[in-house]
Amino acid sequence: MRVAHIIMVHKNPTQLLRLVNRLKHPGFDIYIHLDEKVDAVEFKLLEHLPQTYFIKKRVNCNWAGWSFTRAIVQSLKEVIATKQHYDFINLISGQDYPIHSADETYNFFIDKIGQNFMHIEKKESVWYQEGRDRFEKFHFTDSGLKGKYLLQNVVNSIAQKRKLPDDMEFYGGSNSSWWTITHDSAAYVVSKLYRNSKFHDFFKYTWGSDEFVIATVIMNSEHSKHTNHDNLRYIDWSEGKPNPKYLGIADLSKIVDSKMIFARKFDIDLDSAILDELDKY
Repeated sequence: MRVAHIIMVHKNPTQLLRLVNRLKHPGFDIYIHLDEKVDAVEFKLLEHLPQTYFIKKRVNCNWAGWSFTRAIVQSLKEVIATKQHYDFINLISGQDYPIHSADETYNFFIDKIGQNFMHIEKKESVWYQEGRDRFEKFHFTDSGLKGKYLLQNVVNSIAQKRKLPDDMEFYGGSNSSWWTITHDSAAYVVSKLYRNSKFHDFFKYTWGSDEFVIATVIMNSEHSKHTNHDNLRYIDWSEGKPNPKYLGIADLSKIVDSKMIFARKFDIDLDSAILDELDKY
């Protein structure tokens, strides 16, 4: 079995190095997408690590913009282009961390080949009901125009509600940005979102697309039959903010008792002791 870990990064090379070292395993390859805004020189310390590669075509990522999803799809495209067959492609951020050792993580997936792991909210959830605005309205988050939000409001005041391409059903969730999927599912996502201009042109005017676009594409395909609605991540939204809580040493017992494989999110400038304890665990 072989796994490709794609890591989306925008800060903190020291924390990234620690994460890469924790994932070191003969069956794991690491692919790093570095936000185009970031100075790559700061990350040179990772360039010569074994089984570690940088995504060549970097994307300037805006929070909640289509650009972030585009960066994910570009990363998938480059991983697939290596011609190395991966049983799983696992998407994490530079602020994620494995709860278990690399051996234990590898062994967890051995008998799960052919399955996807992706969080999907129930249709009666608040996220699902409120999330439709993300595609039914136009969002100009990635635009460099001055007054773009004024223009956005004017356009939405006169435009009809937008409908998903090909009458697709809407899927996703607050935890759906991070997932583990099969090579075939990843190739299907690339074919829909990279090579199909209709899909790309529609989704580039959405908001928070990373939380629903890839989930929607997979769940409206044959790959949905092999998709578990659990992304194997411990994420704490208890603070009620747009971003999940930063995890610290006080969260250790909840993390290790969660039966999850990864947790997010961490910042060693806020609390590095939690990563020390997870290493011991």
